[in-house]
Amino acid sequence: QVQLVESGGGLVQAGDSLRLSCAASGRTFRNYGMGWFRQAPGKEREFVAAINWSGGSTRYADSVKGRFTISRDNAKNTVYLQMNSLKPEDTAVYYCAAMRGRWSGSYDKLGAYDYWGQGTQVTVSS
Repeated sequence: QVQLVESGGGLVQAGDSLRLSCAASGRTFRNYGMGWFRQAPGKEREFVAAINWSGGSTRYADSVKGRFTISRDNAKNTVYLQMNSLKPEDTAVYYCAAMRGRWSGSYDKLGAYDYWGQGTQVTVSS
């Protein structure tokens, strides 16, 4: 069992930056591929970014490519999402997720993940 706790959300202006953190419990964090998803009001949860167990492979949604960076520190059991050049359309609840496998070809699908955090709100004003 893995428990995930996100932090770092908040209210910012367009063009600002935020860094989200996701702290994971358990000694096997390094065995999990990790992902970030987001859900805006009235919309479905969507993929944002994913990283494999070692951090050597990352993937991004087209909407955030070049602005967001996912990374992980296995010694700290933490995955990060650095968000730069934020836009109002980035406003959403951001969720951290963990997959039991070290990586999956379905990294952008909700069903590939086994554990989810409670989410952290990011609001970007124009």
